[in-house]
Amino acid sequence: MSHNSGAILVLSGPSGAGKSSLISKIVDHIGPTYFSISTTTRAMRVGEVNGVHYHFVSVEEFKREIEEEMFLEYAVVHGNYYGTSLGPVKKALKEGKLVIFDIDVQGHDAVQNRFGDITTSVFITTPTLGELKHRLHNRLTDSQDVINNRIEMAKREVQRISEYDFLVVNDNFDEAAEILISIAKAARMKIPTLQINEFIQTWETS
Repeated sequence: MSHNSGAILVLSGPSGAGKSSLISKIVDHIGPTYFSISTTTRAMRVGEVNGVHYHFVSVEEFKREIEEEMFLEYAVVHGNYYGTSLGPVKKALKEGKLVIFDIDVQGHDAVQNRFGDITTSVFITTPTLGELKHRLHNRLTDSQDVINNRIEMAKREVQRISEYDFLVVNDNFDEAAEILISIAKAARMKIPTLQINEFIQTWETS
């Protein structure tokens, strides 16, 4: 059976859990991929590049794209809009790529509702809340108010781990990366329901 129809890998977890670092570590080991770049209205951080880390737009532009139904999902996080554009995702799936999403739990819901039969989901977190607090403070990129908001959100997100296919605890970075590579390779083998039904029909009549 062909596995060329593309698949989706959703990665969620608290800010500071190491999702971006893990993605960078595994991307050369899991075959053709498309990393879904979110559109956001938040300010660009030092070192970030528009079109690489995020698509940075104004609030007015973001709202216009909402009205034009250009997003798979969108949400307001810490006072800023974040959204996932549909067009590039559909194109990558047609090309047989593994589409990787780094999104929150609400975004995970939206992807499951739209592409559930080809989606594999992973929740990535630190081993403890204390370790998460330590990492957020050590990044030196956010104010104390933002850190506090991230911690409160993390507490809520962790309660929804059971909605995900896999849990990866990023305690040992290299081990976490190896586990994620295995999950990504398995995600590629996930077969859409339509193809399964076609296989059953062919199997029964051959």
